[in-house]
Amino acid sequence: MNWLLLMLLFLILLLILIMFSKASVHIDFYHGNDNDHLKVVVRALGGLITLRKEIPMIKVDEDSPSVVISEETKTGPNETTKAQGERSFDKADLLDSLDDIKALIEHVVGLHTHVRKLLAKVKIKKLEWHTNVGIGDAASTAIACGAIWSVKGGILAILSHYMRLVASPVVTVTPNFQRSTSQILLKCMFQITMGHAIWAGIKLVKYWKGGMPEFKTKPLAVLSNNNANSI
Repeated sequence: MNWLLLMLLFLILLLILIMFSKASVHIDFYHGNDNDHLKVVVRALGGLITLRKEIPMIKVDEDSPSVVISEETKTGPNETTKAQGERSFDKADLLDSLDDIKALIEHVVGLHTHVRKLLAKVKIKKLEWHTNVGIGDAASTAIACGAIWSVKGGILAILSHYMRLVASPVVTVTPNFQRSTSQILLKCMFQITMGHAIWAGIKLVKYWKGGMPEFKTKPLAVLSNNNANSI
């Protein structure tokens, strides 16, 4: 009986620890002319759960109107490589993604309300956004820099409205009047309590209506197939 009580107490403490632990998402993006690199790292439970997704190369396929990306996935606290390879993304993939978003919205009552409540719990712990732009002409470069400042200001206003911006963002736009150039460096870190994320998932299931829709993109299509197999 004592062992049963100790086990129950341990499970309760473990649940409390999980609910109050933090999950963080780190995003690093670099664009320099034809060189692109994207890295996304998700950590939870103090690093016991780690998922790293790297897309070190993005290029345009010369034989078809599509973008080819080279990606690598690492998991676990030691970040062991799980998968790597290349895949293409074209116009059809974009349309399928938009169709899946539409299907998801149609199957969740008040999805925008739940998403807005979840975003209100998200903290932006770090945000750096640097841009170096040059068009080759001083006047055109100045106009481009002004437009970029306007876009960045609008995006920061949206982020601060829907999320909790706890760190002052570092944002720069540097003009290059001597030559044509395009460089973007973006670093940001989002953080949310696991309990809030779990509760959002429960609310999503609660307000789901109808059966599983037929998703077209691969990640969501897996959900549709699993649902069909379970029936």
